Amino acid sequence: MAVPPIGAMTKASILEPRCIVRSAHSKRISVTTIAFIPTIHTSLFTMNDQEDEMAGFLKRIVPKRFRKQELVVPVVRMHGAIMAGGSQLRPALNLAGYAPLLDKAFGMKDAPVVAISLNSPGGSPVQSRMIYNRIRQLAEEKDKKVLIFVEDVAASGGYMIALAGDEIIADPTSIVGSIGVVSGGFGFPEMLRKIGVERRVYTSGKNKAILDPFQPEKEGDIEYLKSLQSEIHNVFIDMVKLRRGAKLKDDPALFSGLFWTGMRGVDLGLVDGLGDMKDVLRRRYGEKVKLQLISGARNLFGKKVPGVDLSAQAIAASAASGLAEVAQEKALWARYGL
Repeated sequence: MAVPPIGAMTKASILEPRCIVRSAHSKRISVTTIAFIPTIHTSLFTMNDQEDEMAGFLKRIVPKRFRKQELVVPVVRMHGAIMAGGSQLRPALNLAGYAPLLDKAFGMKDAPVVAISLNSPGGSPVQSRMIYNRIRQLAEEKDKKVLIFVEDVAASGGYMIALAGDEIIADPTSIVGSIGVVSGGFGFPEMLRKIGVERRVYTSGKNKAILDPFQPEKEGDIEYLKSLQSEIHNVFIDMVKLRRGAKLKDDPALFSGLFWTGMRGVDLGLVDGLGDMKDVLRRRYGEKVKLQLISGARNLFGKKVPGVDLSAQAIAASAASGLAEVAQEKALWARYGL
């Protein structure tokens, strides 16, 4: 039985029980059943995450001197509104969902840089800061540079995440900025009165029912909310000044909540340059640089990992609980015409 040379191996495979043992009296290679060497059947796989995973497996078992040398840059896609929670059918952009991907990307020892594709209109300031902090912690711990590539928008909390990059690169038509804090809601006191419904609220603590949407607004409630917004805004401003430093232009509108195109963002110091991920990485690391998309855990055949419930009951529950999240997310994107 002939054994293919190690250099002839392709990427995705199913392992077959073959092993090579060199005879003590000859340079010929014979087949035994002592160990295993993978042979390849690429027809069983498509060009997707499974190939990347199997390629990584092959690299670990094949001696380094036999491998084709190439620079691989891990890519993490962070897309969507930033909020806690989410569901199997509609995942949200938050630390819980992206921490494993970040760990995996920064864990690639030979990669000098981690590229992050960012497309977010913002959302939770807490989740935004948590993601920002995790990226910076990993970058310092693993001694890797971080490049943020903005797609449609990196605004508000999305721009807060972008600050984790050593460089922020956008398209000329991307939307960036919106360094501010916004809160919104609806009030229904007149509607209740018209339909004959009486609101009854009992509290221990005079401010426990602050900002109740079924009661008329109170001036004190509004002032308190604005004081909270001001505190969060100042934290955001300090982060921008810390990360962008002398690059920032002295413009009174910079921290007003306005947003700009990527082109104008360069002028204001919010963005370092214009371009797309592939071209920028090729210019910096050579034409043969390979971009590897970091994805969630799957098994060898691409099936979902156990623990994800896709039953009819789970789908119905996710759909019901997700209506408010969908409305909130659409409102965030709509602010930027998206």
